[in-house]
Formats: sequence, structure tokens, C-alpha cells
Amino acid sequence: MQPTPHLLRKDQERRLLAGHCWIYSNEVDTTATPLKDLETGQSVEIRSASGRWIGHGYVNPHSLICARLVSRDHARPLTPALWVARLHQALTLRERLYDRPFYRLVFGEADGLPGLIADRYEDLLGVQITTAGMERVRGEILAALEQVLRPGTVVLRNDTAVRELEGLDQGTEVVLGRPPDRVVLSEGGPGGALEFLVSPLSGQKTGWFYDQAENRARLGRFGVGERVLDVCSYVGAWGLRAAALGAREVTCLDSSATALERVRENAARNRLGDRVHTVQGDAFEVLRALKDEGRRYDTLILDPPAFIKRRRDEKEGTQAYSRLNRLALELIEPGGLLVTSSCSFHLGRDAFLRAVQHAGRRAGVSLQLLGSGEQGPDHPVHPAIPETAYLKTLYLRVLPAF
Repeated sequence: MQPTPHLLRKDQERRLLAGHCWIYSNEVDTTATPLKDLETGQSVEIRSASGRWIGHGYVNPHSLICARLVSRDHARPLTPALWVARLHQALTLRERLYDRPFYRLVFGEADGLPGLIADRYEDLLGVQITTAGMERVRGEILAALEQVLRPGTVVLRNDTAVRELEGLDQGTEVVLGRPPDRVVLSEGGPGGALEFLVSPLSGQKTGWFYDQAENRARLGRFGVGERVLDVCSYVGAWGLRAAALGAREVTCLDSSATALERVRENAARNRLGDRVHTVQGDAFEVLRALKDEGRRYDTLILDPPAFIKRRRDEKEGTQAYSRLNRLALELIEPGGLLVTSSCSFHLGRDAFLRAVQHAGRRAGVSLQLLGSGEQGPDHPVHPAIPETAYLKTLYLRVLPAF
């Protein structure tokens, strides 16, 4: 039996009716619906205080986001048929956008599947389940993925810290097939298609950062010059694109020795090994050392991990972005290019631009914003859920102060 004839407190349904799908614990009428009586991940009918039916969802009484709305159709509860239908919708979009099967297949709330991420590497799926509601129907989700995609291999990358907030264990698991240690991914763009070796079992996220693909493709629009520094390079996606565009000296900087080994392999695979070099170390420390050495670059790329993961970290994280960008700007030749990104949702685009502008003043340079980018269309933005719009990439010309 579905519980909760009155799930929400008075006037707490407005955000849901506008299209959002998150319900916070302080929005629930706990007298009518004691959260402690609900099972973790349980399906529920969500109603307003007046009894108005809003939709089907699932709950986690132990999480701040205690429920997520999944279906607004009374006749479409949370069943295997719904998962299959949503996956078909997601696949239809990606097949319209991409010639080859390398993309994010499912982007959580934006695809009507909150708590589910799936990246596609041709015949392999890297899947991440981040909520108790999706974990509860894990078998149904995996069966739906097999029905819609017919993959040869499925890897569960449930090693993300987000699962801790839902009270879920972390780990990596192969649920179908035998995944290779590395898979070959192809990414097109100016300078020609590049191939990358990625690790679906051990790489960051599910092994790759599809969200920046379109921003990397834009790099050629602005010219990269002769010398390029790719900071927080991971396995070299930005740096190799710069080399393919004609840069003669590309340095990839990352703290991970494993990632840099993959950079070298990827450079060799694309016949760019003579132009791509690696440096291991902390980004802040290495940038300071490069300044002391008098090194200068025509293009410098910053693609760091999120410095702001919680709203309470906003001040400290914004300062970190400003410091990193100041150090970068001090290394760029006059007229050179800074490509800088933030994947912190809590730092909006305007605030990020202000932080970079502040860094420019501290570095004694002037900046011209030439363009900006966001996550690619395989990471669609839900207009009513601002949390789905997280990536900002800025392309800035660096000039002497004026």
C-alpha cells in the first residue's frame, strides 16, 4: 500500500509544481507522515497538504533530501516499464546528437532518472547509482539497461562519496561481462579525431569527462600558440587537443602518476608523444615553481576538481579558484589565452567570472572574455533544476593591465 495521503507541509509543493523534483525533510508534514515509519528507498505517492496528488517518487528518511519525485503521471508508477521508457528517451537524444556511442547516456534528474548516471563507451556501460531509491531498484535498472542497450559489459562505479549522504556503501562491481583494464574512446574535434585509453574500473568518475568534450572542441576557435600548459590534466584530453591543433610544446600537469602515465600512452597512440610532456605535483605548488623558473605559455588550461562541494565551502572555495587563476595568469604571455573551468554548482557563472577577474587584477593583467561554455548536450540542463547546470568554462585573452 502506498503511504502518505498528506506528505508535504502547507505550501511546500510550489517548487515541485514548477518542475523541481527534490523534497527536503523540513518540507514534510511529519505528523501526517512520520518519516521514521518509512523504509529507505521506498516508493511513495507525493501529495500536498490539501491532498492534491503531485506524483510518484521514492524516499530516504535519513537524508536531507528525503524524497525525489520521479513520475508526474498517476498511471506511471515506479515500475520496470517506466525505467525502460526513460532510458529509451535518453538514448533517442544521444543518438540524435552523436555519430558514435561515446557519451553520457543518463544524467540523473535531467533525464527523469534521479540518482542514476550512466556513461557509454561503445559496448561498455559505466553506471553510478547515487540514491537509496535507485539502489532499492538496482536490479530493475540494470535489467532495463540491458534491454535497451544490449551492452557487452556493465560496470557499477559506486565508489562516489555522494553515496555516503544516502547511507550507502561504496565500491566498484562488474555486473555483466568482463571489462578490459582499458577501453579505447574516440573524441572528434578540430585537428582530427583523437583516441584515448581510459579505465572504466579505476578512472575518475566512470573513467572519462564527457561534459567538457564540446568545450575542448571549441579550443581551436581561439588559437593555442606554441606552448601550452594543461593543469589538472587527468589523462590529457585538453593537452592532446592543443597538440593536435599545432602546439609544439604541451605540458600536462596532474597530481596522479597513474593519470600521467596514461597521458604519455595517449600521446604516443595519437603520434603526439614528441610534443607532449608531463609534470607530477600539486597544481598550486608547481605553478609557483614554474613562475620562479621564468616559464611562460601561450595558452594555459585550468580544469580542476570542484573546490566547492557544499554551500558552506563557498567562500573558501571561491578564494581557491581565485588563487589558482592568479598563479596561472602570471605564467601567460601577453595576448595569450586562459581557458579556465569550474564544475562547482554553488559557484555561478557570474561569480566565477568575478573570481577570475579579481585574480587578473592581483596578477596585474587585463582580461578579455572571448567566449564561454557549459556542459555538453549529453548532460542536459533541467530548466527547473538549477543543480543540473554546474559546468562553466571561460576563454579569456590576457593582456598587460590597462
